[in-house]
Amino acid sequence: MTEVEVAQRCCETMWRTDVASQDLGMQVEVAKPGCAVACFEVRANMVNGYGICHGGFIFALADSAFAFACNTYDRITVAAGASIDFVRPARCGDTLKAVAEEVSRGGRTGVYDVEVTNQREEVVAIFRGRSYATRESILQSDT
Repeated sequence: MTEVEVAQRCCETMWRTDVASQDLGMQVEVAKPGCAVACFEVRANMVNGYGICHGGFIFALADSAFAFACNTYDRITVAAGASIDFVRPARCGDTLKAVAEEVSRGGRTGVYDVEVTNQREEVVAIFRGRSYATRESILQSDT
């Protein structure tokens, strides 16, 4: 299996049991190791009292892209920490896309940046996640 095939198979395996991302209406793609794209449409039940998308949902979108990106090497990898900066509001009906890219990976830790944009390609948020890889295989548990 090529590195790209491993990355895509890890994504498919994770997706099958990622109820949180599925329930939020996300779509996720992995094109190569260390990178992932997640998107969803902001629904009415995602807006806060000011009529803008609740930051927790934007964080969840970025966090899912991050999770899929850092789990492309056939090692169960979890978040060690993350932060987000909100740049502009998203509103009901907006389509948000989170693009996660590996910045650094060595040993069992990694750093990933995620840019969240709207359908007009305006930056909505910038997220940075730190990962920790276990020794467990994703695909070996895929039975």
